[in-house]
Amino acid sequence: MKNTPDSVKKTSTKPQMFDPGRDASRDVSRDAIMPATTETTSINSRDTMPKVSELTRRHVPTPMAKQPFQWQFLLPQYWGIWLALALFMPLIYLPLRWQFKIGKYLGLAIFKLVKRRRNDTLTNFRLIYPEKSEEERFEMSKMVFINAGVGLFESLCAWYRPDVFTRQVTVSGLQHVSEAQRQGKAVLLLGAHYTLLDLGGRLTSMFLPVDVVYRPQNNPLMEWFIFNSRTHVYQDQIDHDDMRKLAKNIKDGHIIWYSPDQDFGLKQGVMAPFFGVSAATLTAQRRLAKLGDKKNPPVLIMFHSYRETPVDMPKGRHPHYHLSFSPVIDNYPSTDEVADATRVNRLLENYLRIDPTQYMWFHRRFKTQPDGTKYYQ
Repeated sequence: MKNTPDSVKKTSTKPQMFDPGRDASRDVSRDAIMPATTETTSINSRDTMPKVSELTRRHVPTPMAKQPFQWQFLLPQYWGIWLALALFMPLIYLPLRWQFKIGKYLGLAIFKLVKRRRNDTLTNFRLIYPEKSEEERFEMSKMVFINAGVGLFESLCAWYRPDVFTRQVTVSGLQHVSEAQRQGKAVLLLGAHYTLLDLGGRLTSMFLPVDVVYRPQNNPLMEWFIFNSRTHVYQDQIDHDDMRKLAKNIKDGHIIWYSPDQDFGLKQGVMAPFFGVSAATLTAQRRLAKLGDKKNPPVLIMFHSYRETPVDMPKGRHPHYHLSFSPVIDNYPSTDEVADATRVNRLLENYLRIDPTQYMWFHRRFKTQPDGTKYYQ
């Protein structure tokens, strides 16, 4: 198959069962697949499959050091967060079907109550899907919030009950990452703000040791909680402002998840089409691709994760997820940063079209417009 980066390719290779004990770098000609649970799968066969937490520990045997607790977290200004945690954390021990139902109604409530986010989502869909009716765009916008509500529970389970997702994920394109690692190259996984949130990272950690670049939370207690929750998932967490640490991990050949999909203005990016609309697009990954070993530079691979099953699951069924890794984006970076930004946007767009409602469209993706156009009121 021709290795062209501007399309998401489908493979005709028959899926094979993922063998956790096998070195994927020795079998790069196929996609590694962990089959989902079906109604005919017995409890015994489910129990003999390595659990998600066991597979993660193979790649992250020593969790990161946690941030220390601060006594200021007991001040009244943080009581609302403690109350929310006290309400939501016990719910993750309910069956996933019930959690998804609660997440659905939580998302619908936010859709109804948070007018600005609802209007921003509707505006985004009007821009990228002008051919759809207003009713279709309204239903899609509502589904974005439903998926985000479900994503809250998916992330909490990813952190604290990961084994509920055992045998519920398939993966394609893993050989591209394995081959790059076999060649001693660092890998920049270009992800996005999917509604799965950290579940995508947890499922990826079953197959690969991954570092994540993130923006620290503005609220110190939320930063403490989220950072510490991730210590068993990622090999390392890198503050997006800590370029020294990021450069070191690239030089050391790590696999690093980085999201270039938000609008931070033109000081950090260029204008490039995204779903046919001009959007400020980050170009930092062009600089990152030049870091590390000059003779063996890092490679860029697009990463996508989504839920293949509906939110409303029948009793006795389990959700199923799919992870996709694109072929290496060749000839990157080029001498044209706009062309590079356009290529990355096109790849991301192709993946998002699989299910547009599993992306955080409530962000103001098109807020920067050089001609002064104001899409968001």
